[in-house]
Amino acid sequence: MDRFVYLAMTGAKHSMQAQQHTSHNLANVNTPGFRQDLDQLISQPVQGPGYASRVYSSETSVGHDFRPGTAMATGRDLDVMVSDKGMIAVQAADGNEAYTRRGDLRVSSMGLLENGAGQPVMGENGPVAIPPADKIEIGTDGTISIVPTGQPPEAMAVLDRIKLVDPDLEQLAKGEDGLFRQTNGEVLPGDARIQLNSGVLEGSNVNSVEALVQLIDNARQFETHVKMLSLAEENDASSSRLLRMQG
Repeated sequence: MDRFVYLAMTGAKHSMQAQQHTSHNLANVNTPGFRQDLDQLISQPVQGPGYASRVYSSETSVGHDFRPGTAMATGRDLDVMVSDKGMIAVQAADGNEAYTRRGDLRVSSMGLLENGAGQPVMGENGPVAIPPADKIEIGTDGTISIVPTGQPPEAMAVLDRIKLVDPDLEQLAKGEDGLFRQTNGEVLPGDARIQLNSGVLEGSNVNSVEALVQLIDNARQFETHVKMLSLAEENDASSSRLLRMQG
């Protein structure tokens, strides 16, 4: 009986954890440049004295889906899409450098260039600061040019250059903030081969239909495990009644 209950209990637990991962992916279906998390349920034998007769399910992450999202033309000068598998370097909340595909850029009230999540974009010498300007342009190589406020169009000058990197995707790990970092903790060098497409935004690579189907499947698995727990309780009660009758 304990084997039956343990199997159902762990199955319900990890079905719920899988549901949380799927819900997180679905919640970011409209987040620019988002890379969905991948997970799976696997069987794990319980090791101990005697035979390994107990097996429980375990929900585990198997990495991230790095397939590109859909390119959406916006015509907005500060919307950029990174080419190939390159990434934009940003400053994380802890002050360290991290990497993202999110390209919905804007100028904050403090004059810093940041993405839609409020993470400062890194330039050649730290976060990019934008002085008051009538026009801001971002070149294909990440070069930021501005026309200072009150100046004629021909006064456009190069201000800084966005740091673009070309990471080894197998060496990246995603943090709880949604940013990627090197698994060894090292900072990646800038790569001049990575280019940006201005006026284009990359969408999330989450397939909403697949995510919804997975949500339904996880919910049904959870319900099945809960029914198994109820059945185990009924069987236990029936066994107790039989023992009392025999006594």
